[in-house]
Amino acid sequence: MIAPKCCIYSSSNTFSHCSTSGNRRSPGVTTIRQSDSESDVHNALTTAISQEQAYVDVLFGRLDDEVARSNQRLSEVMKDVDPSNPDPEALVRRETEYHGLNEKLDRLNLAQLGLVFGRIDVESEAEDAENPVPGHPDLDRRYIGRMGLDVREDNYRTLLLDWRSPMARPFYLATTVSPEGVHIRRHIRTRGRVVTGVDDEVLTGEMADVIEQGGVGSESVLHQALEQARSGHMRNIVETIQREQDEIIRDTTRGVMVVQGGPGTGKTAVALHRVAYLLYTWRDQLAKSGVLIIGPNKTFLEYISHVLPELGETGVVLSTVGELFPGIVPTGSEDTLTREIKGSEEMASILAEAVKAYQVLPEKTIVVSVDGIEISIDEKTVAKSRTRARRARQSHNSARPIFREHLVEQLAHQMAQTIGADPLGGKNLLSAADIDQLHDDLLDDAALQSVIDDFWPELRPQDVLHDLLISEERINVAAAGYDEETKSALLRGELDPWAPSDAALLDELALLIGLPDPEEAREKAEAKWREQIDDAQEVLDVLSSSQSSDIDDVTEAEVLSAFDVIDAETLAQRQTVTDNRTTAERAQADHKWAYGHVIVDEAQELSPMEWRMVFRRSPSRWMTLVGDIAQTGSPAGVDDWAESLWPFVEKRFRHHELTVNYRTPAEIMSVANELLTQINPDIAPAMAIRESGREVVNLPLDADLSAVMDSLREEDSQRTIAVISSRRHHESDFYLVDDIKGLEFDHVIVVDPAGIVEESPQGLQDLYVAVTRATQSLTILGE
Repeated sequence: MIAPKCCIYSSSNTFSHCSTSGNRRSPGVTTIRQSDSESDVHNALTTAISQEQAYVDVLFGRLDDEVARSNQRLSEVMKDVDPSNPDPEALVRRETEYHGLNEKLDRLNLAQLGLVFGRIDVESEAEDAENPVPGHPDLDRRYIGRMGLDVREDNYRTLLLDWRSPMARPFYLATTVSPEGVHIRRHIRTRGRVVTGVDDEVLTGEMADVIEQGGVGSESVLHQALEQARSGHMRNIVETIQREQDEIIRDTTRGVMVVQGGPGTGKTAVALHRVAYLLYTWRDQLAKSGVLIIGPNKTFLEYISHVLPELGETGVVLSTVGELFPGIVPTGSEDTLTREIKGSEEMASILAEAVKAYQVLPEKTIVVSVDGIEISIDEKTVAKSRTRARRARQSHNSARPIFREHLVEQLAHQMAQTIGADPLGGKNLLSAADIDQLHDDLLDDAALQSVIDDFWPELRPQDVLHDLLISEERINVAAAGYDEETKSALLRGELDPWAPSDAALLDELALLIGLPDPEEAREKAEAKWREQIDDAQEVLDVLSSSQSSDIDDVTEAEVLSAFDVIDAETLAQRQTVTDNRTTAERAQADHKWAYGHVIVDEAQELSPMEWRMVFRRSPSRWMTLVGDIAQTGSPAGVDDWAESLWPFVEKRFRHHELTVNYRTPAEIMSVANELLTQINPDIAPAMAIRESGREVVNLPLDADLSAVMDSLREEDSQRTIAVISSRRHHESDFYLVDDIKGLEFDHVIVVDPAGIVEESPQGLQDLYVAVTRATQSLTILGE
């Protein structure tokens, strides 16, 4: 069989030979023959790079022109409105265009980070080919990059395809088994605006050797990416997306999608590139509603923070689940039992009882004097009003007016019986209108209202949760049906900070209590402003209709507008409170915000209470959930996707599985897979496609850790080293397992594996996570 060819060039003028067969990690790859002279290789390198450099120069020229035009228009927009005589309508138009131009400039500037990275020569009808390959009119040459560029003066002929475009898909899907019409795929490596190397794959020949399960293409480039030293930020994989990853990224499912995958399968990268793809495909919808990405910890969010900007997407909210409730930054820690109890669905019932406990009845009759007349408020009277308010099935704060209105109505009739009683025993002397007036007077009485508020106070989630968790009495009331161990686990100190598990409880309380909707408040303010304008215009219309017929004597400066009638203070306040925040900024501050799409990474860590919080932010149920149930470390986390998702979508979710481990060397996975068998023998391990050539090193617990680290640094000082330990052997510069979810390092040293296993009911899963963080080597200290 004829194998496809892979020609690898680099900026160092060296040439890397790939095996044509017998190498199961480089399927279907050959090189220029060994007999080719060094000068031939150098000439091929020079020609290929110079050709691509010329094209890249054209692309950057177009990009620079676009940036210049946008900057010029931005400058013009800033001059559109006269500051001394602001027209609010013009201000709105200016603000809209201003923000749109800034967003466009952000995208254009970010796109320069690796503007172009690939090229395909793909079969096409001659009349459809926008850039025919010289001598081959049936082949269309398509360049792939981080954004699209075209030639407007040439009928918008495409110069560069956005990687998310359907026309770019063959770049990722083509393999030698299924070339998708691609004859040649070229990977273009750049540094800034300079082309540093290219890799070519000829895909039309039959495949000499194939990885049956993986379908891995572009492997020479993939191998280079995997071998690079790790840093504090995640590298994007847009150049090296594989077929099974691409299918998930572009999945058209408009519901819940679960992506299950073992360590190193690219779950996070797939999730982030799916965000970029969705923002490209449904930009108008998602630009208004926003996208939420939930990660397991702050380190992880920092790790991925550079990926989306490099892909040209910046309007995305990044948050941990513990910071999802606005205004809360959790810094506290909790033991395993407390996390399990607070994460359980039973907390929803406990919190509901905690809120009801504020709807109290008087222990004895209370007498209040209003205008010299005594009113009695007893348990029976308050109980009737409480029942009426509870039957309304509204949140606590929303039901307060119902409770107050019903109670005041009862008290007004009681007052009427005292005031209007007929001394002769006849009908009450007060009319219905008189009783209504008494009702209104009672509503205005501050002393009475203070007493009423004691029976049904206005609440805040933070106050309710704090009061509950520091009070044995309140816990005993709210958790009356639970055992003492549960009650004791909930109790904490008065000055203890918020813990990550509290966010979901506060969010539940916000629903039970009924906080105001910030967006509704903004819309009401906008409506009130419009009403003021309309009222002012009505005044002007009246004035205009009564003007004398000698209107020709009135100068243009004397003609009033609606904004001249509105007082200066109101006009100034309007300009001050105009909401210029981005969609992401508004969404992050609003606990009721409905996101267009939600991504959850390490989704297996979410507790039932946290799932409730997350699904409230996605009423459309359009979500991508990525995780691995073999890595569940949370005591209230996911054991089964179907079971966890049933309360929200029942069986209506799509399931994908990533099967190829790109990150973790086979030597390390042989150790990890032994743990996987103990965790869940039914889970099939992902196939590791690379070897590091380094066996896992086992050392005694008291081995010289510093010497091990020094040895690794001497090999390559640029590579990262992470020490992951049990809590009992933890030091300030070590990681705990909770800190490294979703991260990867070149070298990993695990200290005290037995301790990691013993410290949690999910100890085996924690150890599995720890040993699979490495891309190069693993050293284990202890049994």
